Amino acid sequence: MHESIVVYSRFRFFKIAAALVLVSLGLYIWDSPKGGIPNGGTWLGYGLGTIGALLILWLMWFGVRKRRYGGGTVKLESWLSAHVYLGLALIVVATLHTGFQFGWNVHTLAYTLMMLVIASGVFGLYAYLRYPRLMTENRKGMTLDAMMQQVADIDRECRESALQLGEEINRAVLDASQNTKLGGGMWRQLSGHDPNCATFAALHRIEELATKAGGSEANELRRLVTLMTRKVDVLRQARRDIQFMALMQIWLYVHVPLSFGLLAALITHVISVFFYW
Repeated sequence: MHESIVVYSRFRFFKIAAALVLVSLGLYIWDSPKGGIPNGGTWLGYGLGTIGALLILWLMWFGVRKRRYGGGTVKLESWLSAHVYLGLALIVVATLHTGFQFGWNVHTLAYTLMMLVIASGVFGLYAYLRYPRLMTENRKGMTLDAMMQQVADIDRECRESALQLGEEINRAVLDASQNTKLGGGMWRQLSGHDPNCATFAALHRIEELATKAGGSEANELRRLVTLMTRKVDVLRQARRDIQFMALMQIWLYVHVPLSFGLLAALITHVISVFFYW
């Protein structure tokens, strides 16, 4: 049975992260810095800062580790569970390191970037816990390739059915076949909707003509409407599938660049503290 990273090894890394948070809070409450104002320049501030910096470096190493297939003896699920819980613990450790002293400087920039990285990571965790289940429910046992094949089969049936109808119907069916698109730009994928869908426009026009037709032509138009409605349903299903895949990937386009920005700010922060303070 697949074990979720949230409960991996009976919450082992949650317990480790919770212990780190409690110890940090306990020391912060117990400490009495000179001047009475906690800050990153006290012995506790340096200690928490060192732990925070090491945590950031270790968490970034996960990006390298997860691409080393077959490397190491530690399971990838273990690394990911630790990545999640220790990343969340970093919020408390780094905040206590600052002593809640913020300003317009590189130190606060590093802290802000860290919080943005963690926030994007939280969304990534939410995406990987939620969207795979929704994808499975949406696919109903089909793959995206199978959906595309189903669309192609319906297109063929629609063209065959339209041959017995007028030029306007054939033009609408051909336009729906040739100009219906899936995917597209990132925002189109994330929306899961195409406001200019050629198939939906063709269906709407054919429905209008079907209400005015009579006799055998009306029967053929109703059959064509049924086929086009099936195609619209499959297209919606495929677009939702693409949407879920995009939602599971988009956070990485934020998380990874911010992580490298955080690393640069962290290095600048450390250098400025030890060489210019």
